[in-house]
Amino acid sequence: MRLRQFLQGKAEQRPVLVCAPYALHSALVADFAPGHSLVEALHKGGIDRVYVSDWCSATPEMRNLSIDNYLAELNVAIDEVGAPVDLVGLCQGGWLSLIYAARFPGKVRRLVLAGAPVDVSTPSELSKMVSALPRPAFEQMVQQGDGVVSGEHMLRFWNIPFSQHDVEAALQRDLGDGSDEARILLDRFERWDRDTLDLPGTYYLEVTERVFRQNQIARGRFVALGRRIDLAEVRVPVFLLAGEDDIVVPRDQAFATARLLGTQAAWLERACEPCGHLGLFMGRKALSHSWRRIAHWLQADIGDVARARISA
Repeated sequence: MRLRQFLQGKAEQRPVLVCAPYALHSALVADFAPGHSLVEALHKGGIDRVYVSDWCSATPEMRNLSIDNYLAELNVAIDEVGAPVDLVGLCQGGWLSLIYAARFPGKVRRLVLAGAPVDVSTPSELSKMVSALPRPAFEQMVQQGDGVVSGEHMLRFWNIPFSQHDVEAALQRDLGDGSDEARILLDRFERWDRDTLDLPGTYYLEVTERVFRQNQIARGRFVALGRRIDLAEVRVPVFLLAGEDDIVVPRDQAFATARLLGTQAAWLERACEPCGHLGLFMGRKALSHSWRRIAHWLQADIGDVARARISA
């Protein structure tokens, strides 16, 4: 992992660490372009210290790295910036962040889970695709890559092409006006989509089997760094963000996490944006609305937030 640092002002606040997804595409999803940057939205919301986990593409020497290895890397990063942190998990970075918060409860102050798949008993297109394929199909992908799963191969395997309409939906803006800005954004998106990440075979098989096929996190059977994870032990304030049109992690799946946590109801926030999956992280409307709200929530006195909810 490369730990990316984004500072502004005096940067004396509690650090916010954005855990980007380690799946197919790079962490640029969190800082795509001006007006389409989650990092920028947090800065505008008054968060001065932002860090992003930029997961590296796997090499053959990394073939045996597991989920535990990536939890350990996240732990080193959090120790580096100074625990306790406010941890923001995006998509598959969400379940990794949640496991981390359960495994190291004293190191996370508040937790944001955006479009995060946790309880996959509430189905999605992603969980259905994984369940429909036998384990040998995933093992074959690992064997073909000599222990490393090719991101380019995964892109073809899952058949995820993006049209201009899809890019416009993700960025929540019209790109058909022929302007220089529109051409730059379309080109940048195409390069981001094409520049895929390779994954360690061991990590890939663990994710598909333990997280998606066996639903171990939600069922309380997931073991992380030698300890069984009980989500009821997560008692920190949590903010759940979902997309109304998200087919990767539907709203009901994203919000289903709430019933698994030990967080008291007054400390639990939910928001739903009228967008798809990528729009949660890149869409200019979602960034100016829910992410501005999240930035304020991260800085607010939780007692004040809870009292405001009750009075409303």
